Amino acid sequence: MPRRWVAAVACLLALAALACEEGDSASPRPTRESGQSGLPTTMAALGDSITSGFGSCLVLTSCQRNSWSTGDGIRVESHYRRLLEANPDIRGRAHNHAVPGARAEALAGQAQAAVRDRADYVTVLIGANDACRDDIDTMTPVATFRTQVDRGLRVLRKGRPKARVLVVSIPDLYRLWEVGHTDSRATRIWRAGICPSLLANPTSTAPADRARRARFRDRIDDYNAQLKAACRAYGTRCRHDGGAVHRVRFTLDEVNGLDWFHPNVAGQNRLADVSFATAGWRL
Repeated sequence: MPRRWVAAVACLLALAALACEEGDSASPRPTRESGQSGLPTTMAALGDSITSGFGSCLVLTSCQRNSWSTGDGIRVESHYRRLLEANPDIRGRAHNHAVPGARAEALAGQAQAAVRDRADYVTVLIGANDACRDDIDTMTPVATFRTQVDRGLRVLRKGRPKARVLVVSIPDLYRLWEVGHTDSRATRIWRAGICPSLLANPTSTAPADRARRARFRDRIDDYNAQLKAACRAYGTRCRHDGGAVHRVRFTLDEVNGLDWFHPNVAGQNRLADVSFATAGWRL
């Protein structure tokens, strides 16, 4: 082959290779943050002892591996484990910022941590401790609760505007009294000071105690209404569970036998089942 033809062929091959490279670079490449599947690659959980898995490992301390939201243990089919099965990119990228005893006022700080995580999916379950106070008159006022929830959600919306947020309703704590006040094991522990605004004098039928429990039940309902409204105000990136968790008719078999208050493994699984069905992920 003449030398000039060799040169021409070489030039054509080089141009073809360059065109292919340019075509590749022009194609969008999914980032780790967005994920090829449209599923989240980083998630965070905000809330209190329920989300931290408190008491689910046979000791009265947090046990995050059993959390309904971010748990990575084998005993709970958490949101994280369900998402991991469909999207390996999320492996090791589930962060739990829930703190036992946290009230709505702590939500903004937890949300800041989720922003630092670059979370693109955030679960929120808060409010039980705003009602579980030393007495009924020290429960967080409803307007204050809403302000604090809004403040936390604003942190998420500003810092992670494309993240999906799931706001979960507060479980029906009044039902805990309903199913447990005739169980001597539970009432003995409750008398030590578990959620006294609801569970003080657990076997009493005195009018004052009945009225106190009714006020507690109503306050939880008010908080749940504000959580739903706050999520609606957040915009389309926020989903509320529609009260699904609050409607769960749990039994004592789903709370731990140490404080007869926090969900055990079965209870955490129930929370995961009910709440994940409302999250909107298509697996």
